[in-house]
Amino acid sequence: MVFIGVNTPTKRTGLGAGKASDLGWLEAASRHIAKAAVHDTIVVEKSTVPCGTADSIRAVLRANATSGLHFEVLSNPEFLAEGTAIPNLLHPDRILIGSLETEGGFRAAHQLADIYAAWIPREKIITMDLRSSELSKLAANAMLAQRISSINALSSICEAVSANIEDVSHACGLDRRIGPKMLNASVGFGGSCFKKDVMCLVYIAESLHLPEVAAYWKAVVEINEHQKDRFTRRIVRSMHNTLSNKKLAVLGFAYKKDTGDTRESAAITIVNNLLAENATIAIYDPKVQPRQIQQDLNLTPDMHDRVQICSNPYDACQDAHAVVILTEWDMFSNKAPRQSKYSVPSQTSKPIAEQVIQHEPHTDRENPPIDTTDATPNTPSEIGSPSLTPSAEIDEVNTDGSDSISDRSSTASISRSSISSFSKDADGAPPTSIKDKADGERLDWRSVSQLMQRPMYVFDGRNVVDAGRLESLGLLRRIHRCCVSVNVGGFELDGWVLGSDRPIFFSLLSPLFSASQINYGRLDPTSRRFCGFPPTSVC
Repeated sequence: MVFIGVNTPTKRTGLGAGKASDLGWLEAASRHIAKAAVHDTIVVEKSTVPCGTADSIRAVLRANATSGLHFEVLSNPEFLAEGTAIPNLLHPDRILIGSLETEGGFRAAHQLADIYAAWIPREKIITMDLRSSELSKLAANAMLAQRISSINALSSICEAVSANIEDVSHACGLDRRIGPKMLNASVGFGGSCFKKDVMCLVYIAESLHLPEVAAYWKAVVEINEHQKDRFTRRIVRSMHNTLSNKKLAVLGFAYKKDTGDTRESAAITIVNNLLAENATIAIYDPKVQPRQIQQDLNLTPDMHDRVQICSNPYDACQDAHAVVILTEWDMFSNKAPRQSKYSVPSQTSKPIAEQVIQHEPHTDRENPPIDTTDATPNTPSEIGSPSLTPSAEIDEVNTDGSDSISDRSSTASISRSSISSFSKDADGAPPTSIKDKADGERLDWRSVSQLMQRPMYVFDGRNVVDAGRLESLGLLRRIHRCCVSVNVGGFELDGWVLGSDRPIFFSLLSPLFSASQINYGRLDPTSRRFCGFPPTSVC
């Protein structure tokens, strides 16, 4: 029995470029097996492939093998995820085995099932025909990507109508027909599988003359790209529509945590977009090698001076105007495990011992995380962060109805006064020197705030920052954005009034100008109450 597990990347040139799978390595491996075989052989196709690939492998084996040898080809797609491959292997949701519906095919499938049965229950080993097995892997990845794009698309609607995407996600996830997995709005999915497999499905549909089906699945990828662009626009818009002469610290470059893989990482697109806006970028990722980052960004000579790859997050944040979180590494999170805010207390009080639910050792891994975006609200053990809880991202009132990444905006502005009022770390421990920080240790956001330029922004693209928790310590403040236009002697000055600076700003203006000289513009009611403004605009 021989297993083939080679890469099947998307073709870059020729027919089907950007959509079809390149099966060159798979065919080369088949030729090698045929020439080396001396007995009847079972060939197991583990790679993700389009329908009908097993037939092609069989044809190649027969054409290159010694006369008289017999080959059976099985489809056995793998469902391992980077960072959790061993748990996925030991405790899979299912094992698929596809075979020809012949006596020899059934016998070969039974032999492979016997191998898996050594550690996997028989009821999880599913047999089917070859093409169904091949299509099942593509379909699974396409549907997972679809869920991510669906919740990201809904986040745009939530922002436009002032709804909370996390509450919407939680409400949908409580429906047992839907479930909570893969419903975390973010900057989008990445990795080597999702986009590749969705586009392969698009190509299959186009080849079968199903344009409507192809357009449906292609939209999943288009929404994913749109989400990255929206996130970039939010950064530019929040920082006064210019990033020139501004330094942005990018925390995380891998497409998800617990891996150094950067294939199709959202960070590549976003960093390139920020560089196009003339920003200076400092990047830190605990696993991605500097050479890989440089290769992915494909920097032009004029960009090299504006990109710095740092060995620790504090160097990246030194003198930065904003922090941009693009990978949900545990060390970037300030969230602590706690009970769901949505849970309802029990009417009857029970001893703690009776409230503890004992699980079999394998049950905890029965549904291991699949992808970065699998993190969902109220599940501390999900993939986004081991302490991931419902985000209290920085609120920002969007008065113009423009795009943003989430209803609870990922943008934070930190006032100068917040630093002096902070005397302990997020966990209550006395502050420590930045030099004493160990690599991989939880990020000390208090130290970060002391390193950054004012005003300070945090753009959380992965739902790892609990702004409410930091706010209670005085580090981050919830803000409402308002554009203030002041007309002085014919000159119009536009400025952003942020956080607790607003009352100070207007207390300085009031002795200088009359009410008729200050145009308060489109201020939200909360901002009016906070600043002591009249309930209606003054002209």
